[in-house]
Amino acid sequence: MTDIQPNLKLYRKMEKLPFGRFLFSQAVCFKAPYFRSIKPRILHLEPGHAQVKMRKRRAVQNHIGTVHAIAMCNLAEFAGGMMTDITIPTTHRWIPKGMTVAYLKKAATHVTAHASVEVPTPWPDSGELITHVDIKDTAGNIVAQMDISMWVTRRK
Repeated sequence: MTDIQPNLKLYRKMEKLPFGRFLFSQAVCFKAPYFRSIKPRILHLEPGHAQVKMRKRRAVQNHIGTVHAIAMCNLAEFAGGMMTDITIPTTHRWIPKGMTVAYLKKAATHVTAHASVEVPTPWPDSGELITHVDIKDTAGNIVAQMDISMWVTRRK
């Protein structure tokens, strides 16, 4: 892959600035407004890996005061999607196709999504790319795991 994805290029510039990662996260939420509901903050972003934090606050809690399961799914899609976007070649595009979810324990604290993927070499013209996401609490315990199926094809 010779070209760098535009989002990765922008992230690398912005992360060096004061509040750069915060502003980049805000820009992504402006482009995809649904993610604003969880107020994600990108902590780390590189091809094949991403870390994104979501604070535990009332808007993302369920009736028992823990982080809502669907808020964690939203966080997983944000992290997995951003990581996929900067990992695939500039000649390709992607869309989420499905997600399998395992809730392992209550998320009683802020949570961080750790997204990763095995990068195929060479890249096929089209195919399914499975993005794995672990959601961890502040103690480092995995509270949920997601596998997101991304459909990747060549741009037309």
